[in-house]
Amino acid sequence: MPEGDTVFRAAVKLREALEGKMLTRCDVRVPRYAAVDLSGQRVDEVLCRGKHLFIRVGQASIHSHLKMDGAWIIGRVRAPAYKIRIVLETADSRASGVDLGILEVLDRAADMDVVAHLGPDLLGPDWSAETAAANLMADPQRPLAETLLDQRVMAGVGNVYANELCFVFGLRPGTPVGELADPMRLATRAQQMVWLNRMRLNRTTTGNTRPGQDVWVYGRAGSPCRRCGTLIETDRNTERVTYWCPVCQR
Repeated sequence: MPEGDTVFRAAVKLREALEGKMLTRCDVRVPRYAAVDLSGQRVDEVLCRGKHLFIRVGQASIHSHLKMDGAWIIGRVRAPAYKIRIVLETADSRASGVDLGILEVLDRAADMDVVAHLGPDLLGPDWSAETAAANLMADPQRPLAETLLDQRVMAGVGNVYANELCFVFGLRPGTPVGELADPMRLATRAQQMVWLNRMRLNRTTTGNTRPGQDVWVYGRAGSPCRRCGTLIETDRNTERVTYWCPVCQR
């Protein structure tokens, strides 16, 4: 599932392509909203909240979530036509939503209701490390990685960051979150990681952007730990795959 930084970049691309421009075509390929036609109206605003995207046009708001495989593509689309959920065109640009997990057209006045349950946005103006830390500790027995992935705790952490943060703080993904010595520090580090990657195509959590050197443990099962050389372990029997170093993470 895309991380918050991926959605942030998608919003930036959509903003550059659409914001302030008149729609010359609006083709919504979801049965419930197939009759919606916003052509002739101006795109007022593109914004993101956690992993949710909103394109505000007149009194409507196009709400999307990428889920596992979705993407917004500017310009030419190589995906099969049946995967395209929506096409928005202006005089000089085209944006297509492909394989979107959620696509709906909402009343603009109430569009934020669908994200009211989210915790503070790691890349948003509402970010609060204090609130995120309090949310983290609400259920001390809950596994750390699972807690980090709960968007009600803080919005924008995906599986990559959840595993990488567990490594950085020396705790295995299944460790009860109550064992965190400093939840404020973890919340702050999470925000820093995502913020520093918000405009990078090649995400890094190690500080090294070279291919193969960009993450500590995620996707590296069977490879040596970058700190101690012990082989990275994994558990694929849970909803989200986890990775850890058996020596560096207690």
